[in-house]
Amino acid sequence: MTARVGPETLTLKEVHRFANRPVRAGGSLRWDILALYAGVLDGLRAAGPVSSVGIDSWAVDYGLLDANGALLGNPVHYRDPRTEGVPEQVWATVPAAELYATTGLQHAPFNTLYQLISARDTAQLRAARRLLLIPDLLTYWLTGEQGTELTNASTTQLIDPRTGDWAYGLAERLGVDLGLFPPLRRPGDPAGVLLPHVLEETGLSGPVPVTAVGSHDTASAVAAVPASTPHFAYICTGTWSLAGLELDAPVLTEESRAANFTNELGLDGTVRYLRNIMGLWLLQECMREWGGPDLDGLLAQAAHAESLRSVVDAGDAAFLGPGRMPERIAEACRAGGQPVPRTPAETTRCILDSLALAHRRAVAEAAHLADRTVDVVHIVGGGARNELLCRLTADACGLPVVAGPAEAAALGNVLVQARAHGRVGDRAAMRGLLARTQPLIRYEPRGDAAAWRAAEERITAS
Repeated sequence: MTARVGPETLTLKEVHRFANRPVRAGGSLRWDILALYAGVLDGLRAAGPVSSVGIDSWAVDYGLLDANGALLGNPVHYRDPRTEGVPEQVWATVPAAELYATTGLQHAPFNTLYQLISARDTAQLRAARRLLLIPDLLTYWLTGEQGTELTNASTTQLIDPRTGDWAYGLAERLGVDLGLFPPLRRPGDPAGVLLPHVLEETGLSGPVPVTAVGSHDTASAVAAVPASTPHFAYICTGTWSLAGLELDAPVLTEESRAANFTNELGLDGTVRYLRNIMGLWLLQECMREWGGPDLDGLLAQAAHAESLRSVVDAGDAAFLGPGRMPERIAEACRAGGQPVPRTPAETTRCILDSLALAHRRAVAEAAHLADRTVDVVHIVGGGARNELLCRLTADACGLPVVAGPAEAAALGNVLVQARAHGRVGDRAAMRGLLARTQPLIRYEPRGDAAAWRAAEERITAS
């Protein structure tokens, strides 16, 4: 993606798109990181002259380097089952409540901490001299410089969100070598310049600086929420739904842990207080099983399907892995004593009703736990294009929903670069520019609030 940023200008253009296909090999699910890097180079070649480059990606996964800086195997995918049973091993040394009070991270079996513990006795980890999170690994290959960007580091379950630094005592107790990580850097910090061979391969003229951004894509997406009031909730929608609040300090209470909220770090020392919800992954997997039907037609049919006929817990880890998603949703409905969806349209409506219900619970519980009022919900990311999901979320939450921008992660990425290079002002100025330049749609709540409460009771009862 390329962007142009000025006092009243913020335009985004897609210049190259490439596939991201995890590969199962040797019994493990892995990222094809070299193919992704080749896609990055192709994208830079297609972009033409640029004044800065920034990289954001998904969180928690990493590559290991040897003493010469060579990659030790393709990074393992967070959906790989290697961490099954590992959290319980960790809790035997550091109880779950203490782990949360130290790191503020919700329980997710794929967090980097659990991945490292599962890899503890492997030859690969013993040979490693450096660990780079995915966007830091790509940045290293572009620049030759190593760093650990903080917003992504905060998803490792090895950062103390109160200090914005490593949780050294915790790592020592668990035998995690923090020396594997290069020094921390923050959004806006310089991350090097494109290497000569990268310039030659992409046809760019140097020097081209690489700027650290909110390299966890959710951090970049939250930076691009076009809010005009502090009393907002956000839902970053895509493969996942990340629903919560932007806070000045973490919420580390036992009640917050029990509700499975996470405290990840954002732009300017803010805290992304949110809950991970399975998101549109559920629909994506169903569509793959159905052979890729027309999405617009499917959503139109789903809009006319019976509302709240069947709902499932969209945060249930049972939906984490790929495969058989329509059957798994049917099984969950059957187990809960609810009607089983009979058609793709009914399954789609079940998914979207369930996501809206999960959004409702997350926003309400975040506001309660953080003692905040919420006046509006901002939906950003790919789900902002899904009119039915946005309308259902407004109805479920009983709050106005402002949808857009859809490319929030890319916009947050480029705005942090632009700010670092003096093209835009502070976070409020960034959000004001977004509100003035990006197409936004507002959805007012409607429908029967009692029906949503009853549906929520069905989920909690099961």
